[in-house]
Amino acid sequence: MNAVTPDRRREEGRALDALFREATGFVPQMWGASIVGYGSYDYLYESGRSGRFLATGFSPRKAHLVLYIMPGYDAANPILARLGKHRLGKSCLYINKLADVDRGVLAELIRHGLDRLEGFSPVHPI
Repeated sequence: MNAVTPDRRREEGRALDALFREATGFVPQMWGASIVGYGSYDYLYESGRSGRFLATGFSPRKAHLVLYIMPGYDAANPILARLGKHRLGKSCLYINKLADVDRGVLAELIRHGLDRLEGFSPVHPI
């Protein structure tokens, strides 16, 4: 987190870390250079390709906070409606400022994603 710029984004990253730790009960792990992940799951595609990926996490990017809720947001519409200002990608949720969203609802969304993911694949602490 210390390398994240600007200062506001670094502080938001620290706040998200605390929120994710509380919501998941997991210790964070870096996935690449910029994604902070909490838990992991194993996947297997129909093609036979398999691997392990983060169960949930975020990246405090300069332009946006990017949150990764696996396996996506299609079943989370009632929660998203209460979240606040955000934009969706396939598995990414983009937030301009942490102050734009309700942190309690965000914690609910994180838990919802983990619970849904457990229905597809066991979630591991790391």
